[in-house]
Amino acid sequence: MVHTLRPRQLDYARKINEYLKNSRPEELLDLEGPGTESLAAWFLGPKAENQNLFSELIMQAVKANCNDRKEYFIKDPKYVTEELKRSEEYINCVEYMKLEYNDLLKDLKKSVPFFSYRYQAHMNWDLTIPGMLGYFSAMLYNQNNVAAEASPVTSHLEALVGDDLCKMLGFRVTDSNDENAILPWGHITCDGSVANLEAMWAARNLKYYPISVASALRNESALEAARGMLVPLPDGRCRQLIDLDTWTLLNLGIDDVLALTQRMQLEYGISAQAITDALDPYTIQSLGFDEFNRRFIKDTPPSVLMGPATKHYSWPKNAAVLGIGKNNFLNINVDMDARMDIKHLRTQLDKCLAAKQPVLMVVVVLGSTEESAVDPLARVIALRDEYRKSGLEFAIHVDAAWGGYFASLLRKPHKSTSDAATDSCTPDLMLSDYVTKQYNAISLAESVTIDPHKAGYIPYPAGGLCYRNKSMRNLVAFLAPEVYHGEKVDASMGVFGIEGSKPGASAAGVYLSHRIIRPDQSGYGKILGKALFNSKRFYSGIITLAEPDDPFIVVPVQQIPAEREGKSQKEIDKQLEEIKKNIVEKENKDIKPKDMKLLKKLGSDQIIITYAFNFKDKNGSLNTDPKKANDFNHKIFEALSLSPDKPDHKPSLIITTSQFEPEVYGKEFVRAFMKRLGVDDANLITMNFLSSTTMCPWLTDTEKGNFIPELTNALREAVLKVVDDFQA
Repeated sequence: MVHTLRPRQLDYARKINEYLKNSRPEELLDLEGPGTESLAAWFLGPKAENQNLFSELIMQAVKANCNDRKEYFIKDPKYVTEELKRSEEYINCVEYMKLEYNDLLKDLKKSVPFFSYRYQAHMNWDLTIPGMLGYFSAMLYNQNNVAAEASPVTSHLEALVGDDLCKMLGFRVTDSNDENAILPWGHITCDGSVANLEAMWAARNLKYYPISVASALRNESALEAARGMLVPLPDGRCRQLIDLDTWTLLNLGIDDVLALTQRMQLEYGISAQAITDALDPYTIQSLGFDEFNRRFIKDTPPSVLMGPATKHYSWPKNAAVLGIGKNNFLNINVDMDARMDIKHLRTQLDKCLAAKQPVLMVVVVLGSTEESAVDPLARVIALRDEYRKSGLEFAIHVDAAWGGYFASLLRKPHKSTSDAATDSCTPDLMLSDYVTKQYNAISLAESVTIDPHKAGYIPYPAGGLCYRNKSMRNLVAFLAPEVYHGEKVDASMGVFGIEGSKPGASAAGVYLSHRIIRPDQSGYGKILGKALFNSKRFYSGIITLAEPDDPFIVVPVQQIPAEREGKSQKEIDKQLEEIKKNIVEKENKDIKPKDMKLLKKLGSDQIIITYAFNFKDKNGSLNTDPKKANDFNHKIFEALSLSPDKPDHKPSLIITTSQFEPEVYGKEFVRAFMKRLGVDDANLITMNFLSSTTMCPWLTDTEKGNFIPELTNALREAVLKVVDDFQA
């Protein structure tokens, strides 16, 4: 769709942008990155060590808001007078408010302690101080980022955050005046599920857009000047758009499709409003699936989407919401590292090509929510290039809701930074060569989901969606005249997404956190680099938890190098001994360089580790019943998790659990896991496993040193207690 702006809208937007530009000089973005000690200032701390600092800054926000109220048309009258405050009803109301507030504070003490070293479960941890300050201070103004007229400051902040996210992910953000330049664009959503929905929505509309344009060109006199428009084909030839068959129209190049309406304006002089009016009766956005199918594609098989078995549950749900159908989201099996199996993807693409079945999108996960597995994005990109030559085109979406911020590990600060003055003993680890290769390929995908409220340590709600080509957002754009009547369209985030009203506080929280903790190696890269190191140390502690005479074994989903390389059990045991002696039993500063090389090979692609236990009977024989193994792991989870049914239960370690389903992950993956666990795999069943996420950058470098032994001892005690119950 194409949208035009009235003169008053442009004037209003220019005033806002000029004000913000003058009040926030661009050179602020070039501040030198901090040293390691800054980590101590970025968070409130597990024991509220920064309470005074945080309280001071929060009160500064309260005072600033109150002063704004007092100074806004200073002669306006008061309502809440001192006499009114002395009234009995006022006093009673205040006392009641305090009473209820105190009760709420008491209830909140039962909340999940995400801030604790001991929380090693879901993708949550403490929040950054600037993130909380930005959110809280903007919350006091209650701005609505549905439109810039309702949020002149925070809508602009959201646009800046979108640029920041695009830069971190590797998209090229520039101020080029080239009308043909392909520029990225990003915005804040309430969460990753909504971002995924918007990306799927755009990909669906993109797939069918050439059919709509071709039909409008044939039938609408307003577009007559562009009726002979040529488009490039995969074989290098150019043909008239109106002469192409349905299959070819469904598989035109993505950027070529997105440029169609712009070309009508620039090459053929047709106004944006005329294009919008002419196209509207032909789009799937207007007609809906039933009527669009009846008119244009009744002989075409239903379109499909593809993604790994490790995908987030929002994907099939979103396919249902958009009328695509959850059964048309095809699962791609995963390999032994829980990464997308390229061979299986190729098989599915071959089937679609043979049947001339359109592929809307292939979803690639960079950081699965249960295994922290990074799919082979670079190979998927190469595979698409191959299939393009055969006439099969599809969008690639990167679901990096969890993993997106790890891109900060690869981004150099704008200016050099120095960590010369530091007393930290927690090294920053880089992403592996394999993972780095996948992250470097992000800029070739069409869209990316990234959640600041996950690895960005930002208050909820703060998801995000970035497009490589900002024109893609126009495919889902709607203008509501009663709302969008006074600002630049770029600032009206509600035009380009699912959500209408949404808190400007979210954008302010991300904005301020990014200003202080840059999304590069000097900021978020430093936090996540240390978390990556700590995750691998925690993994090392878990996999060496079981002694030979213990009544249990532990099996990590992410194999150690010796097992991955197919070595003998003796060699595997020897490597486990090395891990325990040279890594687990050492403080950070005492780990030798050669052992650090081994440490880098341990654990997952990011910072979620998955593992399962099995028990031995009183005679020392390992249990072979998979159902009993499932029960065993579930009991461990119950002992180390919070539950509303047990409000007084306070576990010394908090973990989480999930399942490997054969029909989802693939039989080969589940069978291999069962064999490693020592249970009978003759009848495949869904298998339980445990999971831990380590987001704390200080876990191995507290004032008393490494805290991981506390956690592994808590895990060991829980396992032994559950073993006693099973053996009894």
